[in-house]
Amino acid sequence: MSKTVAVLLAKGFEEAEAIIVIDVLRRLDIKVETLACQDRLELVSYHQIRMFADALLEHRQETFYDAVVIPGGLEGTVNLAANPLVTEFIRRHDEAGKWICPLCSAAARVLGGNDLLKGRGYVCSGDLHLAVGDGHFIDEKVVEDGNLLSGKGLGVAFDFAFSLAYRLTGDKRKTDFQVEHIYYDYWRTSAPVGGIVPN
Repeated sequence: MSKTVAVLLAKGFEEAEAIIVIDVLRRLDIKVETLACQDRLELVSYHQIRMFADALLEHRQETFYDAVVIPGGLEGTVNLAANPLVTEFIRRHDEAGKWICPLCSAAARVLGGNDLLKGRGYVCSGDLHLAVGDGHFIDEKVVEDGNLLSGKGLGVAFDFAFSLAYRLTGDKRKTDFQVEHIYYDYWRTSAPVGGIVPN
């Protein structure tokens, strides 16, 4: 059965981060659903690109996915952090042991801003970690701690996406094939995630 991933989007989301992750996951036959965390499906991204989500978050509150991806973007993560439906959606998935996957500013703003890091190791962009009282910052491209997988920013979106895809599928051959297929020379399943926190 195919794995499922929810990508949370709000006005001002970092469109390249979202699209790279969606692209990679779908290459690995993972079902991705984009969820608009507002009252309409149409969204305007960080760089003013108009996009449409697959569904409204409020209509998926009772649905469980294998992973929740939270792209960055200054305005986008501020909007996500302020939305109680987003907080509850992430909390339910986290408590169920599903993958929680923030990228760029999302770990600090969305998770850290709502006490959702729960002392785990994470990475985020810039110096946003200085304002986070929960969790511990690890300066790596991608950090994995339990079911939390975080990425530093847009420049590591491929590493982040392939790390998640491999964790979801466990398929080394197919994952590495897709990495090679797009000529991405910086990541393979044989190389562990840089910031794995031991249990």
